[in-house]
Amino acid sequence: MKIAVYISRIIIGVVFMFSGIVKAIDPLGTTYKFQDYFSAFNLTFLRDFSLIFAIILFTFEFLAGISVLFRLRTRTGAWVVMIMMAIFTPLTLVLALTNPVSDCGCFGDAIHLTNWQTFSKNIILLVPAVIVFIKRKEIETSGKQVREWAVLAVVMLFVLLFAAYNLRYLPVIDFLPYSKGTHIPDKMIIPEGKPADRYETTFIYEKDGIQKEFTLENYPADDTTWKFVDQKSILISKGYQPPIHDFFITTADNIDITDQLLSSEDYLILMISKKLDEADPDKLKKGFETGEFCLKNQTGFYVVTASGSDEINKYRNGLTICQGDETTLKSIVRANPGYMLLKEGTIIGKWSWANFPEQDELIELLNK
Repeated sequence: MKIAVYISRIIIGVVFMFSGIVKAIDPLGTTYKFQDYFSAFNLTFLRDFSLIFAIILFTFEFLAGISVLFRLRTRTGAWVVMIMMAIFTPLTLVLALTNPVSDCGCFGDAIHLTNWQTFSKNIILLVPAVIVFIKRKEIETSGKQVREWAVLAVVMLFVLLFAAYNLRYLPVIDFLPYSKGTHIPDKMIIPEGKPADRYETTFIYEKDGIQKEFTLENYPADDTTWKFVDQKSILISKGYQPPIHDFFITTADNIDITDQLLSSEDYLILMISKKLDEADPDKLKKGFETGEFCLKNQTGFYVVTASGSDEINKYRNGLTICQGDETTLKSIVRANPGYMLLKEGTIIGKWSWANFPEQDELIELLNK
């Protein structure tokens, strides 16, 4: 039984630590996942607390993993693990049955699991979790109580400071498709031989006041007594989806300039603000000033947002303000505003508002 307990401790410790640390690397990613769930379950009043929930979740996950793996207040750690498993196992079953959000987010954007895969993972983890919980009193601790609590306090402080750093300066590891060095057009290609989405199309026709559904094989193409009413397409099977499939940028006049930006041989800077009204006005002002500086130095500068036309009109200042999909913009850069430097469709650099180069540094960077 000792071997089973030892192996269970390793499994639970490693999984919980990994789950906690990848969320701490990208706290906003976990925040957005909470917001998705709150919207799906009509709990929108909790959306404003999503970041707090995200921090609590990954901090407790990492501490529980450390506790069980290194025998630091193991009883407390085993209780935390068991409570989390008792909450999330039935919850993931509900998610698998209803599928309100396609990806659970349990391992952030480092590893994507479907809801059924997540539920299966939790069922498997229940075995070592139960073993550790039942044998928690028999597991020897690694030292004195005060020392153990002190170590856990230091670990908690490290996790919180690490998460705060990633919040301010962008994640230290970019798990998303828009990482530095990425050539965006390459990530938009569907390789030869990969399956495409399969749809079943149904045509609705009416005759003598009676509506009837037809398929492509039997619809009354040559029978003029039938009147076409509507058609509907149902997704039968999901095909291959390239890593980048929703990158498009349009001007305020609804002109698509995506290809123009991705093919430009000159340096371009995209100032990305998922929602202008959610950004700090001072940070926006500094970004706009940088934009004016760039234009004076013949460097392309575009403001990209998911805000509506009414909101955009408040910021008319001579800069080119474009629109993009909000989910895409949140994936490109985890900051509001954030910045991306492009050249011929390749991501040369990414920054948050906190570490974007000053004007002199920017000129030096572009000259290099």
